[in-house]
Amino acid sequence: MEDIGIDEKRVYADREGSTTAFVAAGAGIARVEIAGDIVGEFGLERRCDARDVAAVGGRVAVATAEDVLVGTGDGLEPTGFGPADAVGYHDHDDGGLVAAGDGRVARRDGDDWATVADLSGVRAVDGDLVAAADGLHRLDGAPVGLEDVADVAATGRPLAATPAGLYRLANGWVIDVEGSFRVVAADGDRAHAATADALYERDDDDWEVVDLPVTEPVAGVVHGEKTYVVTEPGTVLVRTDDGWRHRSLGLSDVTAVAVR
Repeated sequence: MEDIGIDEKRVYADREGSTTAFVAAGAGIARVEIAGDIVGEFGLERRCDARDVAAVGGRVAVATAEDVLVGTGDGLEPTGFGPADAVGYHDHDDGGLVAAGDGRVARRDGDDWATVADLSGVRAVDGDLVAAADGLHRLDGAPVGLEDVADVAATGRPLAATPAGLYRLANGWVIDVEGSFRVVAADGDRAHAATADALYERDDDDWEVVDLPVTEPVAGVVHGEKTYVVTEPGTVLVRTDDGWRHRSLGLSDVTAVAVR
């Protein structure tokens, strides 16, 4: 599909029936409007070194090299956390924003941050699980196994992406697929995971390689009305009934995607 340039003007009115995706990249946080399976207008919401993004119930949080930003009616505003590597939501009902960076994991309480664990090398936060260089942890820092965890999906039966393979929690951690996995996402019904070379989709208890229309490394997967994928060079893909629709954002160093 033909690329279009990034328009930094904030011309994104929420449209009925549309999905808004947020893409974290080295240049900043991009906002993408998706109507059904059509990737529509997009633009750079804020210039920053965006490392991670999470969204739930209309709320958006971005981990950047300077601070954790949260979405407000006026855009994205700093929270005073400081440099962050990962963000997530622990409790979808009351928000439960969690951030990790500079050797700590903290939960936002009102306008303040309360440290819940001293933990370095955090790569991802999902639900009550934290993926880190030294393994998988609970939010309070308690270790729950594995080593060198790149990503985690806590919904349903937990999944963990590691350089040794894709693991699921059963009676202990059991390897589902061998390979060096970097990305995993699940919503209870759907589950996807990615290595540098392939995207996998769970079908019942089996994992199958997904035939994507691009060969770029997957940087993030998120489930909403549909399944949304973003690649490291900045291509956004939407799963349709007969394949995938996609569009390049013209970004690089993409790390994550979230939808609200």
